[in-house]
Amino acid sequence: MKRNLNNIEAILRITCGLTGLAWSTGRLSKRCWSPFSLMIAMMSAMKVAEGITKFCPLKALYNESK
Repeated sequence: MKRNLNNIEAILRITCGLTGLAWSTGRLSKRCWSPFSLMIAMMSAMKVAEGITKFCPLKALYNESK
């Protein structure tokens, strides 16, 4: 797995992911099992993981198709 994100992109993904996780956790504490909040939590967790590993699968597919 080759890294395809630079440091700035990784930091932005981690920051936005943690912000989304905090927001969705706050929403889920008020309304249990809200589908929209669960979706945001899953996407935010994916962004945090992408930032930590510095690998984005969608970016890799896009660069491979060129």
